[in-house]
Amino acid sequence: MSIYDYSIPTPDGGQFDLADNKGKVMIIVNTATGCGFTPHYAPLEEMFEKYHDKGLEIVDIPCNQFMNQAPESDEEIHQFCTLHYNTKFPQMKKSDVNGENALPVYGYLKSQQGFKGFGDGEIAGKMDGLLKSIDPDYESNPDIKWNFTKFVVDRNGNVVARFEPTEDMGKLDELVASLL
Repeated sequence: MSIYDYSIPTPDGGQFDLADNKGKVMIIVNTATGCGFTPHYAPLEEMFEKYHDKGLEIVDIPCNQFMNQAPESDEEIHQFCTLHYNTKFPQMKKSDVNGENALPVYGYLKSQQGFKGFGDGEIAGKMDGLLKSIDPDYESNPDIKWNFTKFVVDRNGNVVARFEPTEDMGKLDELVASLL
């Protein structure tokens, strides 16, 4: 199996086929409108505008699995993102990224790039404390830990990186630029 064997449901009942993005660099990200990391939409949109014509695609998958931070309908989420962040990249149907109802593509992504930690700093420490209070053994599995976890896929379909929401968005931009 490869990344190109998967599709993701769209809000209109269709499918977004990842095979249609062969030869492109993709960022696949689970998002939420009411999260402390929601401002990540701004640098994501900046990257999309800067690199889309060079071959970047951003695949936005709203998810409500992390403390109910995306409770709205698909339409309401889309309106929020376009109003507050002027997003133009494709937004998928709100979906699960962990558990029995997780999108199949997330099983693949997690098998290619597991969790490697939140890094250093105050926010990373807070995320570690929060997740340890929910699951003391959270670090030992590849599950998505929070909103705005980003997977980077190169032009050949390889999942080359996983960025936790605590990581510097500038490093994500640098990696994307290097792959284009």
